[in-house]
Amino acid sequence: MTKPLLALTLGDPAGIGPELILKAFANPAVFEACRALAVGEAALLEQHAQILGMNVELAVIADPREAEGAVAAGRVPVLEPQGERFDGELRLGAIDGRCGAAAHRAIVEAARRALRGEIQGIVTAPIHKEALRASGVLFPGHTELLANLAHVRETAMLMVGGGLRIALATIHIALRDVPAKITRDRLESLFDLTNDFIRRFGVDSPRIAVAGLNPHAGEGGLFGREEIREIRPAIEAAAARGLRIEGPFPGDTVFHAMREGAFDVVVAMYHDQGLAALKTLDFHRGVNVTMGLPFVRTSPDHGTAFDKAGRGVADPSSFLEAVKLAAQLSGGSE
Repeated sequence: MTKPLLALTLGDPAGIGPELILKAFANPAVFEACRALAVGEAALLEQHAQILGMNVELAVIADPREAEGAVAAGRVPVLEPQGERFDGELRLGAIDGRCGAAAHRAIVEAARRALRGEIQGIVTAPIHKEALRASGVLFPGHTELLANLAHVRETAMLMVGGGLRIALATIHIALRDVPAKITRDRLESLFDLTNDFIRRFGVDSPRIAVAGLNPHAGEGGLFGREEIREIRPAIEAAAARGLRIEGPFPGDTVFHAMREGAFDVVVAMYHDQGLAALKTLDFHRGVNVTMGLPFVRTSPDHGTAFDKAGRGVADPSSFLEAVKLAAQLSGGSE
């Protein structure tokens, strides 16, 4: 089998992303099932290595196929983005539009290579949304940005960890805007996308549970009618198409039911409904997966951790799990 080749993007250089990448390459066991290269400006990685006191040799490569040779020679292969370079002093732990721009360039380069089939998956180190916006990029996060770069309309976030798989119906929007986004059409598309994607985990016929939006899943309309108007009809339509899907269930019990083995994935209605459960159970090893892209994309389930940048104390566990899961989902070829 040919091991899949993964691109590890720099993330915001003022945060812990570069440290996570350097720690990953310092742990060869991470790459037993895959090959990897870093995507970002080598000078920024070098600065982090010096600050952290890590004895690292980088190898700037022009072609992803050069990555394996660089690793064999004990070097970290770095594919640099085209165009501009970071200019000026790197201030760790500070929101900086220049850092947002550097993170954006790395993402664009990795996506470009993935769309051309040169790499099989992307593992993204954390970006800072304010820094990204300060650079002039208006997408609220990786998911939306990668969907735009790949020209796909239907994507969704899947969180994996703590014995849970949680697909999110909405992500980076204000809580007051969530109910308007919970529509039958949107949910039906999400159920189909989730059903297809979960098969990549080796589940032939996924059992899908759907959380309600309101307390007690609306309690028959007493606490809200979204379950009656939108969620239940979407579930019934999906079941009629052959999906193994049930709900809506109260959000305070459905995740426990999955942990007990009743379901293979839960569809949560909004960001914190799903992530609070997963991060409570497995804060350091959760992984974010983007469903619907033409390539695999995973990331750790934490942010840039500006308060830890440059101190050498960043826990790489979630990032390493993201690499392992990307390798699993990417597979290999004969």
